[in-house]
Amino acid sequence: MATSRTRILSGNEACAEGALAAGVRFFGGYPITPSSEIAEELSRKLPRHGGIFIQMEDEIASIGSVIGASIAGSKAMTATSGPGFSLMQENIGYACMAEIPCVIVNVMRGGPSTGLPTMPSQGDVMQARWGTHGDHPIIALAPFSVRETFDLTIRAFNLTEAFRIPVVLLLDEIIGHVNEKLTFPDPEEIRVVERKSGRKINGQDYLPYRVTESGVPPMVSFGEGARYHITGLAHDETGFPTNDPEKIDQLLRRLNSKLDAHRDEIVEVEYSNMDDAEIGLVAYGSTARSARYAVRSAREKGIAAGLIRPRTLWPFADREIGAYADQVKAWIVPEMNLGQIATQVECASRFSRPVHRINRVDGNPINPVDILKKIEDLV
Repeated sequence: MATSRTRILSGNEACAEGALAAGVRFFGGYPITPSSEIAEELSRKLPRHGGIFIQMEDEIASIGSVIGASIAGSKAMTATSGPGFSLMQENIGYACMAEIPCVIVNVMRGGPSTGLPTMPSQGDVMQARWGTHGDHPIIALAPFSVRETFDLTIRAFNLTEAFRIPVVLLLDEIIGHVNEKLTFPDPEEIRVVERKSGRKINGQDYLPYRVTESGVPPMVSFGEGARYHITGLAHDETGFPTNDPEKIDQLLRRLNSKLDAHRDEIVEVEYSNMDDAEIGLVAYGSTARSARYAVRSAREKGIAAGLIRPRTLWPFADREIGAYADQVKAWIVPEMNLGQIATQVECASRFSRPVHRINRVDGNPINPVDILKKIEDLV
């Protein structure tokens, strides 16, 4: 039965609700299909929660405003789609180098260029990882339902605040616009992480980029009494630029080692029927819905198929997939692109088993029947 905590929401609406539950207090963005409902929801609701919504003049300004709000102490986010995500890449790199927490929601549509504004795609997976230049840390999450969009939006904020790494939430148009029932958890059931702060560490004065055991420096917001420098240039512990090779090496290795050191806290996958699977599927986002149905149908036919569904796309679940490399006879990777995650599956399984791709780039979803047919062809 419906309760006051149960509503029918789209994925985009659930994303806005998840952001509010996580404590977002700033949104800077520019309308773009198919993500605009996130901005529309937050434009109405953020002021009621003591937050600020600003429609910026473009996506470059949007991510810039998010960075500024985060430095000032607010949990901050933006939402966009392919063309806007491309415009944001330089400032995403700045946030990586300066270790500024922020959440970027990309509701994927077909590309490149203006592409397919109203149709689904999963073509921004590699852009989420390598869109900005240089070796840099990034986290990307991929929900496959309305409820999971709510949950992973909260998790995106928790991860960015905990590790000072920008987090990309990769929805696709189907997840953004599908309507499903969502029962909200009680507030006390929601885990919310706040950034580590402190003007003194073990009695020492604050250094904005101090090397710590966790690899994550505490962050004092502007206006809290600590004065420090922020730059996209290579810098030392004080935040000021440096050309010292040793300090540059230390900085860049620390930035990227945060992911390695905390990988197991970040990477999440869901397994379905993998214990005895001979045909293994790897799917994410809305395509995982079709894949899960196909696995269930295959099982009804007596075919030992299973599904690994990464909720975290970056860092990639290579160990989790690799653990089944010797068990399965073949892999199937359905995705709405030309094989961006399939190549990662090949590497994760050490090329020990064939990886069969089901790719679609015409703006239509991948049908469960097509996946089931591929499973049957491999038996």
